[in-house]
Amino acid sequence: MELRQLRYFVAVAEELHFGRAAQRVHISGPALSQQIIALERELGADLFVRDRRSVRLTEAGRTFLPDARHILTLADDAKHRLQRAAARSTPVRLGYVSWLPDDITALVGSAADLRLDEWVLPSHAQADRVAEGTLDIALAWVTADQVSERGLVAHLVRTEPLRAVLPGASSTEPIAAQRVSVLVDADESAWSSWNRYATEFAAAVGARVVHIDDGGITGDAFYAHVRKVGGAVLASPKRHTAALPPSLGQRPVAEPVPLWTWSLLHRRDDDRASVRGAVDALLAIARTRAWPAPPAGRWWAPAGDPHLR
Repeated sequence: MELRQLRYFVAVAEELHFGRAAQRVHISGPALSQQIIALERELGADLFVRDRRSVRLTEAGRTFLPDARHILTLADDAKHRLQRAAARSTPVRLGYVSWLPDDITALVGSAADLRLDEWVLPSHAQADRVAEGTLDIALAWVTADQVSERGLVAHLVRTEPLRAVLPGASSTEPIAAQRVSVLVDADESAWSSWNRYATEFAAAVGARVVHIDDGGITGDAFYAHVRKVGGAVLASPKRHTAALPPSLGQRPVAEPVPLWTWSLLHRRDDDRASVRGAVDALLAIARTRAWPAPPAGRWWAPAGDPHLR
């Protein structure tokens, strides 16, 4: 007596129709019928009364149904316990770009043995590493084409409204998107994701593009560019290691709000319990904290965004 035969029996018992039961368990009708006949022979009892118009359980079938369900429940529980144990014992390598939830390993807890990768690389590089298997999962910015081409799955974890840095004091008063400048760096190997985002944003809202060649998308060099521009400059989601100078401030951007999406990436064909446990835990945390929800009002995301179009 095989577990699959028990699943077939329960499906027919609940559907009382061989055609619907066959669709439910994803086999053909004749194959399902043969499996039920084989089970009846092994048990030495008829489980169903069949005629052209109906299927119904025999007395033996009604007696056997609770036991079959109980056996299947025990088997499923054992499988899930084993998968959870495997998820805890197999390290899952997580790469990231700049944003990372505070105390992420504690948040994931027993769902997975999470190991943070030491190489903090650009989004496209982290996506490539997941695709080639040197990372298991990553938090990065990707386009729908990049996801498809690399055989990945991208789950939305967070939408991050980007702000502007400008001379003067910080304020909660929004600045119109068309009054903001964006920096585009000559080094595509480091800044291709940001350059794509910034260029498309500028074209969509009429913002000014400022071309640079010193990596000043972040840090002290970024603040120097803000002073040189003399106006509001869109800040990238790359976390600044340098403190905001007293002469500069931050303001939200509006009409539209530029949204940067953080995706949780894994390989499409990766069905390991450890990876699934880590992904499920991170997505549950994101939903609980409402990280994926876009802000109220008008917002903007690139045409290639895999989540917000």
